[in-house]
Amino acid sequence: MPLSNTKIKNAKPRKRNYKLGDAKGLYLLVTPAGAKYWRVKYRYAGKEKTFSIGVYPEVSLREARDRCDKARKELSQGIDPSQAKQARKIEKERAHSNSFKAVALDWNSRKGRNLSPATLKKRMWILNNHIFPQIGSLPISDITPPQVLRALRKIETRGTLETAQRAKQTASQVFRYGVATGVCDTDPTRDLLGALTPKKVNHHAALTNPEDVGELLGKIKSYNGSLVTCSLLRLSPILFQRPGEMRKMEWTELDLEDRQWEIPAQKMKMGVPHIVPLSKQAVTILNNLKALTGNRKYVFTSNSNPKRPVSDGTVNKALRIMGYSGKQMTAHGFRAMARTILDEVLEFPPFLIEQQISHAVRDPLGRAYNRTAHLKQRKEMMQAWADYLDQLVAIEAGENIVTLHSKLEAIR
Repeated sequence: MPLSNTKIKNAKPRKRNYKLGDAKGLYLLVTPAGAKYWRVKYRYAGKEKTFSIGVYPEVSLREARDRCDKARKELSQGIDPSQAKQARKIEKERAHSNSFKAVALDWNSRKGRNLSPATLKKRMWILNNHIFPQIGSLPISDITPPQVLRALRKIETRGTLETAQRAKQTASQVFRYGVATGVCDTDPTRDLLGALTPKKVNHHAALTNPEDVGELLGKIKSYNGSLVTCSLLRLSPILFQRPGEMRKMEWTELDLEDRQWEIPAQKMKMGVPHIVPLSKQAVTILNNLKALTGNRKYVFTSNSNPKRPVSDGTVNKALRIMGYSGKQMTAHGFRAMARTILDEVLEFPPFLIEQQISHAVRDPLGRAYNRTAHLKQRKEMMQAWADYLDQLVAIEAGENIVTLHSKLEAIR
Protein backbone atom coordinates (compact mmCIF):
# COMPACT_ATOMS: atom_id res chain seq x y z
CA MET A 1 0.00 0.00 0.00
CA PRO A 2 1.42 3.44 -0.94
CA LEU A 3 2.57 5.69 1.87
CA SER A 4 0.57 8.62 3.20
CA ASN A 5 1.69 11.70 5.12
CA THR A 6 -0.19 10.47 8.18
CA LYS A 7 1.51 7.07 8.10
CA ILE A 8 4.91 8.69 7.78
CA LYS A 9 4.29 11.08 10.67
CA ASN A 10 3.06 8.25 12.89
CA ALA A 11 6.03 5.98 12.15
CA LYS A 12 7.81 5.41 15.49
CA PRO A 13 11.42 4.25 15.97
CA ARG A 14 12.06 0.60 16.83
CA LYS A 15 15.06 -1.29 18.11
CA ARG A 16 16.28 -1.85 14.58
CA ASN A 17 16.02 -0.07 11.23
CA TYR A 18 12.84 -0.82 9.34
CA LYS A 19 11.34 0.19 5.98
CA LEU A 20 8.02 1.64 4.92
CA GLY A 21 7.46 0.91 1.24
CA ASP A 22 5.73 3.22 -1.25
CA ALA A 23 5.93 2.38 -4.98
CA LYS A 24 8.47 2.06 -7.84
CA GLY A 25 11.16 1.02 -5.37
CA LEU A 26 10.71 4.08 -3.15
CA TYR A 27 10.73 3.46 0.59
CA LEU A 28 11.31 5.28 3.88
CA LEU A 29 14.03 3.97 6.18
CA VAL A 30 13.28 4.61 9.86
CA THR A 31 16.23 4.35 12.31
CA PRO A 32 16.20 3.60 16.05
CA ALA A 33 17.12 7.28 16.59
CA GLY A 34 13.94 8.35 14.86
CA ALA A 35 15.56 9.65 11.66
CA LYS A 36 13.66 8.99 8.42
CA TYR A 37 15.61 8.60 5.15
CA TRP A 38 14.19 8.32 1.64
CA ARG A 39 15.69 5.55 -0.46
CA VAL A 40 15.05 4.09 -3.93
CA LYS A 41 15.85 0.46 -4.64
CA TYR A 42 16.71 -0.35 -8.27
CA ARG A 43 18.75 -2.67 -10.48
CA TYR A 44 21.53 -1.51 -12.78
CA ALA A 45 23.77 -3.72 -14.89
CA GLY A 46 22.28 -6.79 -13.18
CA LYS A 47 23.08 -5.56 -9.67
CA GLU A 48 20.70 -4.38 -6.97
CA LYS A 49 21.56 -0.88 -5.79
CA THR A 50 20.15 1.82 -3.48
CA PHE A 51 19.82 5.50 -4.24
CA SER A 52 19.49 8.13 -1.46
CA ILE A 53 17.17 11.05 -2.21
CA GLY A 54 16.93 12.96 1.04
CA VAL A 55 15.68 13.12 4.61
CA TYR A 56 12.10 13.51 5.83
CA PRO A 57 10.58 16.05 6.57
CA GLU A 58 13.06 18.25 4.61
CA VAL A 59 12.06 16.19 1.57
CA SER A 60 8.28 15.66 1.55
CA LEU A 61 6.48 12.56 0.25
CA ARG A 62 5.52 14.35 -2.94
CA GLU A 63 9.06 15.57 -3.58
CA ALA A 64 10.46 12.09 -2.82
CA ARG A 65 8.16 10.60 -5.44
CA ASP A 66 9.26 13.25 -7.98
CA ARG A 67 12.91 12.43 -7.34
CA CYS A 68 12.14 8.73 -7.61
CA ASP A 69 10.51 9.31 -11.00
CA LYS A 70 13.54 11.28 -12.13
CA ALA A 71 15.84 8.43 -11.09
CA ARG A 72 13.64 5.94 -12.95
CA LYS A 73 13.80 8.12 -16.05
CA GLU A 74 17.60 8.15 -15.86
CA LEU A 75 17.53 4.33 -15.60
CA SER A 76 15.39 4.14 -18.73
CA GLN A 77 18.11 6.15 -20.51
CA GLY A 78 20.82 3.75 -19.35
CA ILE A 79 22.10 6.11 -16.64
CA ASP A 80 22.92 4.96 -13.13
CA PRO A 81 21.15 7.46 -10.77
CA SER A 82 23.83 7.06 -8.09
CA GLN A 83 26.64 7.81 -10.52
CA ALA A 84 24.70 10.73 -11.99
CA LYS A 85 24.19 12.15 -8.50
CA GLN A 86 27.89 11.81 -7.73
CA ALA A 87 28.78 13.51 -11.02
CA ARG A 88 26.44 16.40 -10.17
CA LYS A 89 28.04 16.69 -6.74
CA ILE A 90 31.52 16.83 -8.24
CA GLU A 91 30.41 19.42 -10.78
CA LYS A 92 28.87 21.51 -8.01
CA GLU A 93 32.07 21.33 -5.98
CA ARG A 94 34.09 22.24 -9.08
CA ALA A 95 31.82 25.19 -9.75
CA HIS A 96 32.19 26.32 -6.13
CA SER A 97 35.99 26.05 -6.26
CA ASN A 98 35.92 28.10 -9.48
CA SER A 99 33.34 30.58 -8.26
CA PHE A 100 34.12 34.25 -8.71
CA LYS A 101 34.71 34.56 -4.97
CA ALA A 102 37.13 31.61 -4.83
CA VAL A 103 39.11 32.92 -7.80
CA ALA A 104 39.09 36.46 -6.38
CA LEU A 105 40.43 35.30 -3.02
CA ASP A 106 43.16 33.27 -4.73
CA TRP A 107 44.05 36.27 -6.90
CA ASN A 108 44.13 38.56 -3.87
CA SER A 109 46.38 36.25 -1.85
CA ARG A 110 48.86 35.86 -4.72
CA LYS A 111 48.84 39.32 -6.23
CA GLY A 112 48.38 41.36 -3.05
CA ARG A 113 51.55 40.32 -1.23
CA ASN A 114 53.44 43.49 -2.10
CA LEU A 115 50.55 45.93 -1.62
CA SER A 116 50.13 48.17 1.39
CA PRO A 117 47.68 47.09 4.13
CA ALA A 118 45.49 50.10 3.29
CA THR A 119 45.24 49.10 -0.37
CA LEU A 120 44.43 45.51 0.52
CA LYS A 121 41.79 46.63 3.00
CA LYS A 122 40.12 48.86 0.40
CA ARG A 123 40.20 46.07 -2.20
CA MET A 124 38.60 43.53 0.14
CA TRP A 125 35.98 46.09 1.20
CA ILE A 126 34.91 46.49 -2.42
CA LEU A 127 34.83 42.72 -2.97
CA ASN A 128 32.98 41.86 0.24
CA ASN A 129 30.45 44.66 0.14
CA HIS A 130 29.75 45.19 -3.53
CA ILE A 131 30.85 42.27 -5.71
CA PHE A 132 30.62 39.02 -3.72
CA PRO A 133 26.96 39.52 -2.70
CA GLN A 134 25.99 39.81 -6.38
CA ILE A 135 28.23 37.40 -8.33
CA GLY A 136 30.54 35.83 -5.75
CA SER A 137 28.83 32.42 -5.70
CA LEU A 138 28.54 32.11 -9.50
CA PRO A 139 31.02 30.00 -11.51
CA ILE A 140 33.40 32.58 -12.94
CA SER A 141 33.23 30.98 -16.39
CA ASP A 142 29.45 31.46 -16.54
CA ILE A 143 29.27 35.14 -15.55
CA THR A 144 27.98 37.39 -18.32
CA PRO A 145 28.44 41.14 -18.94
CA PRO A 146 24.79 41.92 -17.96
CA GLN A 147 25.29 40.16 -14.62
CA VAL A 148 28.37 42.25 -13.88
CA LEU A 149 26.59 45.40 -15.01
CA ARG A 150 23.65 44.72 -12.68
CA ALA A 151 26.07 44.45 -9.76
CA LEU A 152 27.77 47.71 -10.71
CA ARG A 153 24.49 49.53 -11.30
CA LYS A 154 23.47 48.75 -7.70
CA ILE A 155 26.54 50.68 -6.59
CA GLU A 156 25.68 53.54 -8.94
CA THR A 157 22.18 53.86 -7.50
CA ARG A 158 23.76 54.82 -4.18
CA GLY A 159 25.47 57.75 -5.89
CA THR A 160 28.97 56.34 -5.40
CA LEU A 161 30.17 56.55 -9.00
CA GLU A 162 33.86 56.30 -8.12
CA THR A 163 33.24 53.12 -6.12
CA ALA A 164 31.39 51.63 -9.10
CA GLN A 165 34.37 52.35 -11.34
CA ARG A 166 36.78 50.87 -8.79
CA ALA A 167 34.58 47.78 -8.46
CA LYS A 168 34.65 47.34 -12.22
CA GLN A 169 38.46 47.61 -12.24
CA THR A 170 38.76 45.11 -9.40
CA ALA A 171 36.38 42.65 -11.08
CA SER A 172 38.31 43.01 -14.33
CA GLN A 173 41.56 42.10 -12.57
CA VAL A 174 39.91 38.97 -11.14
CA PHE A 175 38.54 37.92 -14.54
CA ARG A 176 41.92 38.47 -16.21
CA TYR A 177 43.54 36.36 -13.51
CA GLY A 178 40.89 33.71 -14.21
CA VAL A 179 41.76 33.77 -17.92
CA ALA A 180 45.46 33.44 -17.10
CA THR A 181 44.84 30.45 -14.80
CA GLY A 182 42.45 28.75 -17.21
CA VAL A 183 39.23 28.88 -15.17
CA CYS A 184 37.43 31.24 -17.54
CA ASP A 185 37.80 32.28 -21.16
CA THR A 186 37.17 36.01 -21.14
CA ASP A 187 36.80 39.17 -19.10
CA PRO A 188 33.13 40.26 -19.39
CA THR A 189 33.91 43.76 -18.09
CA ARG A 190 35.53 44.54 -21.45
CA ASP A 191 32.04 44.71 -22.95
CA LEU A 192 30.94 47.32 -20.41
CA LEU A 193 32.87 50.21 -21.95
CA GLY A 194 30.70 53.31 -21.63
CA ALA A 195 27.97 51.47 -19.70
CA LEU A 196 28.69 53.16 -16.38
CA THR A 197 28.13 56.79 -15.52
CA PRO A 198 31.55 58.47 -15.65
CA LYS A 199 32.77 59.83 -12.35
CA LYS A 200 33.49 63.51 -11.97
CA VAL A 201 37.24 63.93 -11.77
CA ASN A 202 38.28 66.12 -8.86
CA HIS A 203 41.96 66.95 -9.19
CA HIS A 204 43.89 67.76 -6.04
CA ALA A 205 44.16 71.52 -5.68
CA ALA A 206 47.64 72.75 -6.56
CA LEU A 207 49.54 75.92 -7.37
CA THR A 208 51.39 75.65 -10.70
CA ASN A 209 52.21 79.26 -11.51
CA PRO A 210 55.87 79.93 -10.55
CA GLU A 211 55.02 83.29 -8.94
CA ASP A 212 52.31 81.67 -6.79
CA VAL A 213 54.68 78.83 -5.92
CA GLY A 214 57.36 81.31 -4.88
CA GLU A 215 54.89 83.05 -2.58
CA LEU A 216 53.88 79.70 -1.05
CA LEU A 217 57.50 78.68 -0.49
CA GLY A 218 58.18 82.01 1.17
CA LYS A 219 55.30 81.41 3.59
CA ILE A 220 56.53 77.87 4.28
CA LYS A 221 60.02 79.21 5.04
CA SER A 222 58.62 81.66 7.61
CA TYR A 223 55.98 79.29 9.04
CA ASN A 224 55.99 79.29 12.84
CA GLY A 225 55.56 75.67 13.85
CA SER A 226 57.42 72.77 15.43
CA LEU A 227 60.67 71.61 13.83
CA VAL A 228 58.96 68.38 12.73
CA THR A 229 56.08 70.17 11.02
CA CYS A 230 58.34 72.80 9.44
CA SER A 231 60.69 70.13 8.13
CA LEU A 232 57.82 68.13 6.63
CA LEU A 233 56.42 71.30 5.07
CA ARG A 234 59.76 72.24 3.50
CA LEU A 235 60.44 68.73 2.19
CA SER A 236 56.98 68.20 0.69
CA PRO A 237 57.55 70.43 -2.38
CA ILE A 238 61.18 69.31 -2.76
CA LEU A 239 60.41 65.56 -2.81
CA PHE A 240 56.74 65.68 -4.04
CA GLN A 241 55.87 62.16 -2.89
CA ARG A 242 52.40 61.14 -1.69
CA PRO A 243 51.46 62.65 1.70
CA GLY A 244 51.18 59.20 3.31
CA GLU A 245 54.64 58.22 2.07
CA MET A 246 56.10 61.50 3.30
CA ARG A 247 54.73 61.41 6.84
CA LYS A 248 55.64 57.72 7.27
CA MET A 249 59.26 58.20 6.22
CA GLU A 250 61.59 56.14 8.43
CA TRP A 251 65.23 56.80 9.24
CA THR A 252 66.18 53.27 8.19
CA GLU A 253 64.93 54.05 4.66
CA LEU A 254 67.32 56.99 4.29
CA ASP A 255 70.91 56.96 3.07
CA LEU A 256 71.99 60.54 3.65
CA GLU A 257 75.57 59.91 2.48
CA ASP A 258 74.44 58.48 -0.85
CA ARG A 259 71.58 61.00 -0.85
CA GLN A 260 68.60 58.79 -1.49
CA TRP A 261 65.41 57.58 0.15
CA GLU A 262 64.27 54.04 -0.69
CA ILE A 263 60.60 53.43 0.03
CA PRO A 264 59.73 49.71 0.47
CA ALA A 265 57.09 48.08 -1.72
CA GLN A 266 54.52 47.64 1.06
CA LYS A 267 54.35 51.41 1.53
CA MET A 268 53.86 52.21 -2.14
CA LYS A 269 50.50 52.55 -3.90
CA MET A 270 51.76 50.54 -6.89
CA GLY A 271 53.25 47.82 -4.68
CA VAL A 272 56.83 48.19 -5.94
CA PRO A 273 59.84 49.75 -4.16
CA HIS A 274 60.70 53.30 -5.12
CA ILE A 275 63.87 55.41 -4.90
CA VAL A 276 63.69 59.14 -4.26
CA PRO A 277 66.99 60.96 -4.88
CA LEU A 278 67.70 63.55 -2.19
CA SER A 279 68.95 66.97 -3.18
CA LYS A 280 71.52 68.81 -1.08
CA GLN A 281 68.70 70.93 0.31
CA ALA A 282 66.73 67.85 1.35
CA VAL A 283 69.75 66.33 3.10
CA THR A 284 70.34 69.56 5.01
CA ILE A 285 66.75 69.60 6.28
CA LEU A 286 66.94 65.94 7.32
CA ASN A 287 70.28 66.35 9.07
CA ASN A 288 68.88 69.27 11.09
CA LEU A 289 65.90 67.13 12.11
CA LYS A 290 68.01 64.07 12.92
CA ALA A 291 69.18 65.58 16.20
CA LEU A 292 65.56 65.62 17.37
CA THR A 293 64.03 62.41 15.96
CA GLY A 294 67.05 60.41 14.76
CA ASN A 295 66.71 57.91 17.62
CA ARG A 296 63.08 57.18 16.71
CA LYS A 297 61.51 55.04 13.99
CA TYR A 298 59.76 57.80 12.07
CA VAL A 299 61.44 60.93 10.78
CA PHE A 300 58.33 63.04 11.38
CA THR A 301 57.18 61.82 14.78
CA SER A 302 53.97 62.82 16.50
CA ASN A 303 54.19 65.16 19.47
CA SER A 304 51.62 63.10 21.37
CA ASN A 305 53.13 59.69 20.59
CA PRO A 306 56.84 59.51 19.59
CA LYS A 307 56.30 55.95 18.31
CA ARG A 308 53.94 57.12 15.60
CA PRO A 309 54.25 59.54 12.67
CA VAL A 310 52.45 62.86 12.52
CA SER A 311 48.80 62.76 11.48
CA ASP A 312 47.78 62.75 7.83
CA GLY A 313 46.29 66.22 8.19
CA THR A 314 49.48 67.93 9.40
CA VAL A 315 50.51 69.56 6.11
CA ASN A 316 46.96 70.51 5.11
CA LYS A 317 46.38 72.09 8.52
CA ALA A 318 49.54 74.17 8.12
CA LEU A 319 48.46 75.25 4.64
CA ARG A 320 45.12 76.43 6.03
CA ILE A 321 46.92 78.41 8.76
CA MET A 322 48.99 80.05 6.02
CA GLY A 323 45.77 81.11 4.33
CA TYR A 324 45.37 78.50 1.58
CA SER A 325 41.95 76.91 1.25
CA GLY A 326 41.41 73.32 0.18
CA LYS A 327 40.48 74.60 -3.28
CA GLN A 328 43.80 76.41 -3.63
CA MET A 329 46.44 74.01 -2.31
CA THR A 330 46.65 70.58 -0.64
CA ALA A 331 49.41 68.30 0.57
CA HIS A 332 48.82 66.09 -2.46
CA GLY A 333 49.02 69.17 -4.68
CA PHE A 334 52.81 69.32 -4.38
CA ARG A 335 52.90 66.40 -6.83
CA ALA A 336 50.88 68.24 -9.47
CA MET A 337 52.97 71.34 -8.83
CA ALA A 338 56.21 69.50 -9.51
CA ARG A 339 54.84 67.56 -12.49
CA THR A 340 53.57 70.72 -14.21
CA ILE A 341 56.58 72.95 -13.66
CA LEU A 342 59.19 70.26 -14.34
CA ASP A 343 57.47 69.65 -17.67
CA GLU A 344 56.32 73.08 -18.80
CA VAL A 345 58.97 75.35 -17.27
CA LEU A 346 62.10 73.26 -16.76
CA GLU A 347 61.28 71.03 -19.76
CA PHE A 348 62.34 67.69 -18.32
CA PRO A 349 61.11 64.61 -20.24
CA PRO A 350 57.58 63.66 -19.09
CA PHE A 351 58.46 59.95 -18.75
CA LEU A 352 61.27 60.90 -16.33
CA ILE A 353 58.91 63.02 -14.25
CA GLU A 354 56.26 60.28 -14.14
CA GLN A 355 58.88 57.77 -13.04
CA GLN A 356 59.92 60.03 -10.17
CA ILE A 357 56.29 60.58 -9.18
CA SER A 358 56.10 56.75 -9.02
CA HIS A 359 53.42 56.32 -11.65
CA ALA A 360 53.27 53.07 -13.64
CA VAL A 361 54.70 54.32 -16.93
CA ARG A 362 57.04 53.10 -19.68
CA ASP A 363 59.96 54.88 -21.26
CA PRO A 364 60.00 56.02 -24.92
CA LEU A 365 61.12 52.52 -25.99
CA GLY A 366 58.16 50.90 -24.22
CA ARG A 367 60.22 49.38 -21.42
CA ALA A 368 58.75 49.11 -17.94
CA TYR A 369 60.70 50.84 -15.21
CA ASN A 370 62.30 49.30 -12.18
CA ARG A 371 63.26 51.21 -9.05
CA THR A 372 66.75 52.10 -10.33
CA ALA A 373 65.71 53.07 -13.87
CA HIS A 374 67.24 56.38 -15.04
CA LEU A 375 68.45 57.00 -11.51
CA LYS A 376 71.34 59.23 -12.59
CA GLN A 377 69.00 61.43 -14.64
CA ARG A 378 66.47 61.53 -11.83
CA LYS A 379 69.15 62.61 -9.33
CA GLU A 380 70.09 65.48 -11.62
CA MET A 381 66.45 66.43 -12.08
CA MET A 382 65.72 66.40 -8.34
CA GLN A 383 68.74 68.62 -7.62
CA ALA A 384 67.75 71.01 -10.41
CA TRP A 385 64.22 71.10 -9.00
CA ALA A 386 65.42 71.97 -5.49
CA ASP A 387 67.68 74.67 -6.93
CA TYR A 388 64.76 76.08 -8.90
CA LEU A 389 62.60 76.21 -5.77
CA ASP A 390 65.40 78.11 -4.02
CA GLN A 391 65.42 80.50 -6.97
CA LEU A 392 61.67 81.11 -6.59
CA VAL A 393 62.11 81.81 -2.87
CA ALA A 394 64.92 84.27 -3.64
CA ILE A 395 62.82 86.04 -6.28
CA GLU A 396 59.92 86.24 -3.82
CA ALA A 397 62.30 87.79 -1.27
CA GLY A 398 63.42 90.34 -3.88
CA GLU A 399 66.98 89.08 -4.26
CA ASN A 400 68.84 89.65 -7.54
CA ILE A 401 70.10 86.26 -8.71
CA VAL A 402 71.09 84.59 -11.97
CA THR A 403 68.52 82.18 -13.36
CA LEU A 404 69.21 78.48 -13.66
CA HIS A 405 68.21 77.95 -17.28
CA SER A 406 71.78 77.65 -18.60
CA LYS A 407 72.56 75.13 -15.87
CA LEU A 408 69.44 73.15 -16.67
CA GLU A 409 70.36 73.03 -20.35
CA ALA A 410 73.74 71.55 -19.41
CA ILE A 411 72.02 68.86 -17.32
CA ARG A 412 69.77 67.87 -20.19
